[in-house]
Amino acid sequence: MSRPQLKPPPSHAHTCCSTTTRSLLFLPASSSLVRPSSLLTLGRPRRRGQTAIRCVSSPAAGSEEPSSGRSSSVAAASAMAAVRVKAVATIKVTVGGFLSSLRPSRAIDDVKDLIGRSLYLELVSSELDAKTGQEKPTLRSYAHRVADNDEEVVTYEADFDVPAGFGAVGAVLVTNEHRTAMLLEDVNLSSLAADDDDGDDAAPLLTIRCNSYVQPKCGDGVGAAPGKRVFFANKPYLPSQTPAGLQSYRKKDLEQKRGNGRGQRKATDRIYDYDVYNDLADPDNDAGKARPVLGGNKQFPYPRRCRTGRPPSSKDPKTETRSGDNYVPRDEAFSEVKTLQFSVTTLRSVLHAAVPAVQSTLIDPNLGFPSFFVVDKLFEDGVKLPKADQLGFLHGVVPRLLQILRDGPGDQVLLFDTPANVQKDKFAWLRDEEFARETLAGINPYAIELVREFPLKSKLDPAVYGPAESAITAEILERQMGHSMTVAEAVKQKRLFMLDYHDLFLPYVHKIRELEHTTMYGSRTIFFLSDDCTLRLLAIELTRPASPTQPQWRRVFTSSTDTTESWLWRMAKSHVRAHDSGHHELISHWLRTHCAVEPYIIAANRQLSEMHPIYQLMHPHFRYTMRINALARTALINAGGIIELSFSPQKYSMELSSVAYDQFWRFDTEALPADLIRRGMAEEDPKAEHGLKLTIKDYPFANDGLLIWDAIKSWVQAYVSRFYPDAGSLAGDAELQAFWTEVRTVGHGDKKDAPGWPTLDSPESLAHALTTMIWVASAHHAAVNFGQYDFGGYFPNRPSIARTNMPIEEPVDDAAHAAFQDNPDQALRECFPSQVQATLVMAVLDLLSTHSPDEEYLGGLETAPWNDDAAVQAAYRQFNARLKEIEGIIDARNTDRRLKNRCGAGIVPYQLMKPFSQAGVTGKGIPNSTSI
Repeated sequence: MSRPQLKPPPSHAHTCCSTTTRSLLFLPASSSLVRPSSLLTLGRPRRRGQTAIRCVSSPAAGSEEPSSGRSSSVAAASAMAAVRVKAVATIKVTVGGFLSSLRPSRAIDDVKDLIGRSLYLELVSSELDAKTGQEKPTLRSYAHRVADNDEEVVTYEADFDVPAGFGAVGAVLVTNEHRTAMLLEDVNLSSLAADDDDGDDAAPLLTIRCNSYVQPKCGDGVGAAPGKRVFFANKPYLPSQTPAGLQSYRKKDLEQKRGNGRGQRKATDRIYDYDVYNDLADPDNDAGKARPVLGGNKQFPYPRRCRTGRPPSSKDPKTETRSGDNYVPRDEAFSEVKTLQFSVTTLRSVLHAAVPAVQSTLIDPNLGFPSFFVVDKLFEDGVKLPKADQLGFLHGVVPRLLQILRDGPGDQVLLFDTPANVQKDKFAWLRDEEFARETLAGINPYAIELVREFPLKSKLDPAVYGPAESAITAEILERQMGHSMTVAEAVKQKRLFMLDYHDLFLPYVHKIRELEHTTMYGSRTIFFLSDDCTLRLLAIELTRPASPTQPQWRRVFTSSTDTTESWLWRMAKSHVRAHDSGHHELISHWLRTHCAVEPYIIAANRQLSEMHPIYQLMHPHFRYTMRINALARTALINAGGIIELSFSPQKYSMELSSVAYDQFWRFDTEALPADLIRRGMAEEDPKAEHGLKLTIKDYPFANDGLLIWDAIKSWVQAYVSRFYPDAGSLAGDAELQAFWTEVRTVGHGDKKDAPGWPTLDSPESLAHALTTMIWVASAHHAAVNFGQYDFGGYFPNRPSIARTNMPIEEPVDDAAHAAFQDNPDQALRECFPSQVQATLVMAVLDLLSTHSPDEEYLGGLETAPWNDDAAVQAAYRQFNARLKEIEGIIDARNTDRRLKNRCGAGIVPYQLMKPFSQAGVTGKGIPNSTSI
C-alpha cells in the first residue's frame, strides 16, 4: 500500500459555513467528516449538521495548526452582538456510579437537592484578553437535570450568554458537585435565537466528547481546583502552537496527571507514575512467597509498572504489601461491558477447572490423569455443577457464579469447548510434522531461529555448567537427513533451524529441581527445511548441568522405529513443549507485550498533553492494558499465582523473564522486520516484497504479519507527516522529546544505556518508533494470545509443565525406568501437568483467548480519528480498506494447497493476523491494544 501524501496543515483557521457568528465562537469542523458509526459507538447519535470538538480524555486527530493570524476573527468578534448558547451534558449511568439510583427506583423528590447544583460548566476562550494579556474570565453556569427517557444516560442543560469578542471556545471546565464520580460522555453546544426560550430551534454547533470520569469536587487535585476537569476542543496542537488562552490549562492538566510521587493511590485518582515490580511477593502472609524485586537493580532489570504507593511489607521493606486491588488511573479501568464479560468469564473458567477436580474426588493436587480417555472427557461430556461446599480449595471463589449460572437456562452442565486443533485432528499432537509446523504457524512464532554456525556452542561458563559444545553431532543430523547433504552444506543453504532453550534455562535447572513435582532441562531442538518449505524435526538435546555432586548429563533424542526410543522421543518432545510454553507465556507474551508496553502508556500520559497529536494517535493502542496488567499482578504472575502453580519455572518464572529482558530485549528489534532479521528468518532485500527476503518462504506468521506491519507503517507515516513536515518540528516539540526521554530513562530505565534506542530526529524515525509500539501492542500481542486455547486447550499438545525426569537420566532411577518399560503411556501422562494444573491452565487460556463484546480492532471505524481533517480521515479510511483487503489475502492463502504450513488435511488455518473478529474465542482478530 502506498503511503498517502498529505500536505502540511494550513496555519489559518477555517471558518464554519453555517453562520459567521458560529465561526467566531467555536473551533469549526467540516460536517462532511462526521461518521454515524463512530458516534453510535460512543453515545447518542449526533444530529445532522452537528460538528465536533473533543475532550482531552478521548483520542483524536486533527489537521489545522493553531492560527497565527486570528486577528481578523478577533476583530470581527468584537463587533458582534452577544450570543446565547445552550450546553447539554450527557452523563452515562453506571452500575453503582453517579445517578444510578435515579433509574428507576427513586422519585425525583428524593434528589431535588441535586437538581441545578450538581454540574458546573465553564467555557474557556482560546485567546488572551487583548488589553491585559491575561486569560479571559470563563463563562460559568450551573447545569440542571432535564427529563430524559433514555435509561442509559442522564442529561443536564446550562445556558450561557457569550459576549462579543469572547473568541473561539478552546475548552470546557467541568466541576462535579455530586458526592460520587460521574462518567461524562459529552457536552453538546448549540446556539439559541433571542426568542427561543425552550431551545426547540437550537442550532447545533459543537459536541465535546469526554468519555471520562469526573471525580467529585471534594476529591484531591494538583494544579487545578479539586473535582474540576478541563476538556479541550477537538484541535490537536503541538506545544509551541497552543493558543495562548489554553497554555496554562495544558500545563496544569499534565501536572495533575503526574502527581507528586507521594502517598498511596486511590481508585478515583487520575495519576500516572512509575514503580518497580516489588508487589509480586507476599512475605507477610507466607515466608515461601518471598520474591526478589524486579527492576531498579543490576541483577534483575525490568520495565516499570504503575505506582500504587502501598506501604512496605513488615518482613521485607523492599516489598510492597498486597492489600486491596492494584491501582490503575480511573480512566484505565474496564468499561462496564468489559467488566461484566471478564468477571463472568473468569468465574466460569474457574468452574471449568474446579468441576473435573471435584467430580473425580480429587484430593491430591498433584494427581495426574489416569488415562487419555479421561482427558477426552473434558471436551466430550458435560459435568454437573457441584455444590458450593464441594469445591474445596476454590470454595471462596466460586459461589457467586454458581448462582449466576443456575439462574440461567441450560447452565446446569459445564464442559470445555473442543479446541480447534483437536476438532481438526485429534492425534495431531503426536505427529512430528505438527510439532514443527507450529513453530511457524502456532502461538509462539517468535522462538525459531536460523542455525548460523555449527557445531552448536553454549555461551555459559563451562567450568560451572559443563562442556559448552552440544552433543548434537554432524553424524546424528546427517543420518536424520537421510545423508541428502552434509551439515556444512545445510548451514550454508540455510536449511537448519533451532529452538534454543539451552542457555536461558540451564542456570535454573538445579534451582527448579529442588521444587517438588517438577523438573527442568536446558534444550536444543533442530529442524531441517524441506524443499516444500515444511520443517522436519531432526533431533532434541536435553541437558542437565554439572553440580557439586554430579557431572553434566545430556542426551540427544531422535525419532526411531525402536519402540523404547520412540517413547523416549515422545517424552523429549513433551519437555521441549513445556519449555516452549514457558518461553511463550513469560517472554513472547507477558514480557514483550504487556510488560514492555506499560511504560509507554505511563510516559505518554505524563508528558504528552491530550491535545498532542501523537497522544491522540497512540491512545487507542493503550486501552485496558494497565488494568489487565494490574489483574495479572494480582492473580497470574504473583507469588503462588497461576503461572507459578502451572508452568515449569514455577517460583522462578518472573526471574526468568527478567533474565530474558536483560539478555534479549531491545526496542529496535521489537519491530517485526528487525526481529525476523535478528533471528535469521529474513534478510534485507530492496527488491523483495516488504523489503525482506524470508528464509522460509511459507512462514505464515511472517507472511501475514508483514502485511499488517506495512499497513500500520503507511498509516502512521501519513499521520506523522501531517503534523511534522521536517526534522526541526520534532526537535522543537518539548512534550514529544520529554515523552521519549522518559520512556528510555525511566520506564525502561534499566536499559537506558543499551543499544537500539532511536533518536526522534526526523519524521521517519518518529513514524518508525510509533509503528513499532503500535505493532507490539496490537499485532504482536494478537499473534501470541488469541490462539492460546486453540493450540493449548488440549494440553498434551502444549503441556505447561514437565513433572518427571527422563527415565534414562543418569544415575538411572531403577524403579522409574522399570515403570517406564512396563507402561510408557502412564509414564508420559505422569510427565504431563496434573489434573489441577492442566484444567486451571485450560481455563485461563480459554479466558485469555476470548474477545470482549466491546473490543476495538486495529483500523476499525469505531476508533477512527476524532478530527476534522479530510486528509487524515482519508488516510485512515485507506488503512481500514487495506486491512479488509489483507483479510481476503489471508483467506486465499489458507486455501492454497501449495502452502503446506497453513493448508492441508487436519491443519488449523492460520488466522491470527486477520484484523477483525466477532466476540468470543475465534482464533483471529487484532485488537488495537493489549486488552486481555
